[in-house]
Amino acid sequence: MNVSVSPAETLRAALGDLLDGLPPRQAAQAVARLIANYRGATPTDAPILRDRADVAAYAAYRMPATFGAVCSALEAFADAAADWTPGSHTDVGGGTGAATWAVSATWDGTRPVTVLDWAEPALALGRELAAANPALREARWQRARIGPSLSLESADLVTVSYVLNELAAADRAALVDAAASAGQAVVIVEAGTPDGYARVMEARDRLVAAGFRVAAPCPHSAGCPIVPGTDWCHFSARVSRSSLHRQVKGGSLPYEDEKFAYVAAARFPVSPVPSRVVRRPQIRKGQVLLDLCEAEERLDRTTVTKRHGELYRAARDAAWGDPWPPDTEG
Repeated sequence: MNVSVSPAETLRAALGDLLDGLPPRQAAQAVARLIANYRGATPTDAPILRDRADVAAYAAYRMPATFGAVCSALEAFADAAADWTPGSHTDVGGGTGAATWAVSATWDGTRPVTVLDWAEPALALGRELAAANPALREARWQRARIGPSLSLESADLVTVSYVLNELAAADRAALVDAAASAGQAVVIVEAGTPDGYARVMEARDRLVAAGFRVAAPCPHSAGCPIVPGTDWCHFSARVSRSSLHRQVKGGSLPYEDEKFAYVAAARFPVSPVPSRVVRRPQIRKGQVLLDLCEAEERLDRTTVTKRHGELYRAARDAAWGDPWPPDTEG
């Protein structure tokens, strides 16, 4: 009897094998430096990942969380484009390939995959990890400088995850324009910080100007109703952590919540949700408060009470990032 193993489980096992021989102190030092780079605001054109030890530490610290965040964004996009499956995928700045694993977790089957990154050690390790995933065994891992001279081949899907924060403003604009020119669909994910949200909004504006329709998370392709500087739109993905992962990161919980901001857009028709829950629902006695981004280009708070019957039960089960109202056709 064949037991199907999910890409998430396969990735977790591959990372465990990778880190098995890495000295904990060396990993901890590399992780500390990578955290400083990850949280820093200084753009750089130098590779952050310098050698295999750096890459292994990166894989332990960031890859499961990146995979979880990109999966969440892709799932929302797939819901808005239910009849579409990417026939090819290019991951820009893909490093060790977390986004390629997320694509294989979202859509069944195989497709031509190209991963572009400037850090050769990251590409080498990504290629090594991909050997465990049948959907990625034929992927191309290519060294490329992510900047204004970047040229992308046409692809059904282009992903750019946790890359824009490493680039100066002009280079960010050039990258988004290149992705828009090459892809039928573009998914961009950044850290769920005010700065990360601002970078996603810049990218969103450029994609819409290039003729794309926003599929998720927004219910519309008009301007974001959030007044700049007052708040920011972001979401959360709960990510399981192995014991080795917890050891490297210095944590004790069996999970972490990865905060992220994203935009998913396409050149073809999509069906955005009527509204989306943009904050963690507040469950009170006999009622649930839902903060929603509405198709009418506004933010609104809806109170769902017991008198709403099934809708109330659905509201109690609703999660941050979910569509609202729930799909009752399934």
